[in-house]
Amino acid sequence: MLRMQRKHILLAVMVTAIWGINFSVIRIGLGSFPPLLLLALRFVLAALPALFLPRPKNISWPRMIAIASTLFIGQFSLLFLSMSHGLSAGLAAVILQAQAFLTMLFAAMAFGEKIRLNHIIGSLLAACGLALIATSAGGAQFTLIGFALCIAAAVSWAIGNVLLRGSGSADMMALMAWLSVIPPLPLLAMSAVMEGPERMVHALTHINLSGVFAVLYLAVLSTTVGYGVWGKLIREYPASKIAPFSLLVPVFGLSAPAVILGERFNAGELLGAVAVLAGLVVLIGSRAQLGKLLQCFGASAARKPI
Repeated sequence: MLRMQRKHILLAVMVTAIWGINFSVIRIGLGSFPPLLLLALRFVLAALPALFLPRPKNISWPRMIAIASTLFIGQFSLLFLSMSHGLSAGLAAVILQAQAFLTMLFAAMAFGEKIRLNHIIGSLLAACGLALIATSAGGAQFTLIGFALCIAAAVSWAIGNVLLRGSGSADMMALMAWLSVIPPLPLLAMSAVMEGPERMVHALTHINLSGVFAVLYLAVLSTTVGYGVWGKLIREYPASKIAPFSLLVPVFGLSAPAVILGERFNAGELLGAVAVLAGLVVLIGSRAQLGKLLQCFGASAARKPI
């Protein structure tokens, strides 16, 4: 069985931290922009490196459009809309992680990847943790339409993961930049139809620092860095090895508001986070991997200044 290198485990954890904080940043950005316009601006900036990076030649435009439509347009338009329809950042971070189980299922169907006993046990344990977090976090900040939109976003992300895994040996930073070229025009058109030109113009002419920060974070860290690293990992390892790391996103997604907004954890959130972490350990699948993971965290803690 292919085992992950320590540096790749650390990179996977770093990406999940970026994506966990991402939910709080989206909430900040929605205070300045309507959701589809915010998403369009994100990909306008994320596409800028395509001016300097060559387009991957081994991936056809139809495949690139399919990946961008699911991994970017589908996932994030549905996610941003779910949050604009009342779903809290913490709950969105939790519910979206249904993609981890869906990615393993779709990869098994597409590539014949085996779903082992530890995958089933780990998924069930993590699902219990996600359910506990979902019932403990957010309080009244939950709507049925927001929940449905977020589940649809998870399905779109999982399909995008599988399409990305079949993308061959393309340079992932270049691929992410060129994939980001595709969403802006469709998203701007959707924004004009659904949000209205007046709302778009008002947002663009009343930009504040928090809005600028949100767009830069979403474009540079979450999209270019996050998906560049994630795409490299999911291409080098089976989906059953990489997708479970995304279960750390709700843990970071609940931690970020505590740091940024001064929110407190309750007992249910803490217990749920522990269950998610336990499920991740089972999904990773070996004592050696657990030892590497603990060594990575220990080394990071030792280097962190007090």
